[in-house]
Amino acid sequence: MSPIFVRVSETGPTATAFWRVALAIPALWALYAAFGREATGPDSIVRPAIPWKLFIYAAIAFAGDLAVWHLSVKFTSVANSTLLANLAAIFVTLATWLFFRQKPSRLFLVGLVTALVGVGMLVSTSIAFSSTALLGDALGVVTAMFYAWYLLTVKELRDRGAGTLRLMAVTTAITAMLLLPIALATGEQMLPVTGVGWLKLAGVAIISHAGGQGLIAYALAHLPASFSSVSLLVQPVMAGVFAWMLLGEPLVALQIAGGLVVLVGIYLARKGS
Repeated sequence: MSPIFVRVSETGPTATAFWRVALAIPALWALYAAFGREATGPDSIVRPAIPWKLFIYAAIAFAGDLAVWHLSVKFTSVANSTLLANLAAIFVTLATWLFFRQKPSRLFLVGLVTALVGVGMLVSTSIAFSSTALLGDALGVVTAMFYAWYLLTVKELRDRGAGTLRLMAVTTAITAMLLLPIALATGEQMLPVTGVGWLKLAGVAIISHAGGQGLIAYALAHLPASFSSVSLLVQPVMAGVFAWMLLGEPLVALQIAGGLVVLVGIYLARKGS
């Protein structure tokens, strides 16, 4: 539902990204205060302090992810922007290959090529639609790069013992501080003009960010990688369905085929990672 909230928001795309995290801050810190404190006592595990720079890196990556992806949603279809943002899984493996010398498997390379073919099909539909849609597709790919950076940093934080609620509360607060000056500098509409507009912002903050993003962060630490890799592919599929049902966005045959090819490519790449 996240891209649906962005599309119907009364504020600009970057401003909506700011409100998404800013309005979620009270709920996340309240949850962290109530349930997120680390265990204490003789049986607790003593872990070294987590460097604050990791939280800052994660927040910078997430701020870039939200700012660019919300622009992508405005310029291209919900289905395309969400599908292309899910290429993050491929960029994660490419990053570990380039920076940590972890050579990918042949199955990953097959998935990469398959996903690129699907991206080409999606882009061809955007070219036929409008020039702004092509720009939105490009921004969707950039979003995937930012989200890959975010995932790698979150993995490091989790490995160092950062709990889900602490991770969400801290990075959300820093992300809001980063996005506010950017949103103001763009000159976008910062405040909704109706009460319903505030409800839309509350929806993207509580449902999509605190609820959705928080549950994903929690689940990925407790589910087998094979299951989570498949289940998360439901996101772009449902985003396209919701956009068709609620916004009347058409899904042409080539776009549907390209989306399926991208999903297969991402699945193979994740399986071979």
